[in-house]
Amino acid sequence: MEILKNWANDEVLNENVKQAKEARLHAYSPYGQFQVGAALRTKSGKIYKGCNIENHGIQGICAERTAFAKALSEGEREFESITVVGSEIGEEPKDVCMPCGYCRQFMSEFVDSNFKVFVVNKENSIEEYTMDQLLPHSFKF
Repeated sequence: MEILKNWANDEVLNENVKQAKEARLHAYSPYGQFQVGAALRTKSGKIYKGCNIENHGIQGICAERTAFAKALSEGEREFESITVVGSEIGEEPKDVCMPCGYCRQFMSEFVDSNFKVFVVNKENSIEEYTMDQLLPHSFKF
């Protein structure tokens, strides 16, 4: 894991964070009161945004899988990175919002081991992980 403290000068990463924060505002989270936004960047530079969507049961969907579902359903197959931001409703991010295990396994189906996962932490720094760091033993055949 690498912590990127001076990311504001990185135009691409800055845009990823902006898009993830924007997506977070569309989250439907009346039960958990926690909003998550994700910005999935393709290798061609296109961004697909996703937010978490809860329901009464256990079939909610995370922001990361929402972004991937949107991109995959549009024919995208080559991905560079995903940026994830999460916080309680109405708050700025305080803690790192890591992709859950289900999202990690789901993402591993569509990305290579060098796929980057960026998460904004409470100091507004960004932690950077590769897919292999987050899920070193995925179920790939």
